[in-house]
Amino acid sequence: MQTILGASGQIARELARELKHSYGAELRLVSRNPHKVNDSDTLMSADLLDAPQTLEAVRGSRIVYFAAGLPPDAKLWEQNFPVMLQNALNACRSVGASFVYFDNTYMYPQDSRLQTEDTLFLPLGRKGHVRALMANMVLDEMRRGDIPVLIGRAPEFYGPGKTQSFTNALILDRLKSGKKPRVPLNADTLRTLIWTPDASRALALLGNSPDTYGQTWHLPCCDERLTYAQFVSLACGIFGKETSWTVLSKPAIYIAGLFSKGPRELRELLPRYENDNLFDSTKFKRQFPYFRVTTYREGLETIYSEGKDILVVKKDK
Repeated sequence: MQTILGASGQIARELARELKHSYGAELRLVSRNPHKVNDSDTLMSADLLDAPQTLEAVRGSRIVYFAAGLPPDAKLWEQNFPVMLQNALNACRSVGASFVYFDNTYMYPQDSRLQTEDTLFLPLGRKGHVRALMANMVLDEMRRGDIPVLIGRAPEFYGPGKTQSFTNALILDRLKSGKKPRVPLNADTLRTLIWTPDASRALALLGNSPDTYGQTWHLPCCDERLTYAQFVSLACGIFGKETSWTVLSKPAIYIAGLFSKGPRELRELLPRYENDNLFDSTKFKRQFPYFRVTTYREGLETIYSEGKDILVVKKDK
């Protein structure tokens, strides 16, 4: 049995597809309101803030993936995320399950230095400090050595379906709705983005490779780093739109944050949009040279085709 904690998000749903397709895994999907991804999935409703419920959710599991998410609310992260993670770690230790932690880069320095698995944590902002705390909790469990533990870390997402990211919200969702894309602060800094299905495929591969445990892994990204100007130009061409975008200034984002939570929660990440974002996944690619990373063109064409399919369905109705 392989179990996904926090099974409602895009990463978790792609992970469930991959685990069934490539590994034939018997799957348990756990969240407050879980839904099947594969016909054979077992569903369990559980609140990860509740330790006994979390223990029951992982009982009988061989591998447990922690992919739980929360709305981008700093107070909610501070109150809930560490408790959820500690309950999951305790439960896995109790049942002897391997633990795979899906992580992000909020705790990394928000400057132009190359980010590797050895990059020191220098978090900015409340959410960055929460993610640093959580990553250190997992590293402590790794050092404890009672159960196999690994970390799979991803930079900012872009992707199909209900992928939630600033790139999707500001660029791709706006293109889908016929609006001009928006770029935070600077269109000319290099970005590192990961295609969400690639992140999930890589996480499944790591979880099912015994020699990957006891380590942190950067999940594989496209070797071609684009600026937002290049990314938006490519997307506009694929979507058949005029190549044009609006750069959101720092004062504009701060003013928007007075009235909307989205821009307000973006504020602590602004330095990483002022600088090149250089996330390095060489370690993974050396370990798994056969793993094929989706190109930006392929990813954007998939998103465009998905939008066309939705329009066709609406017209048919």
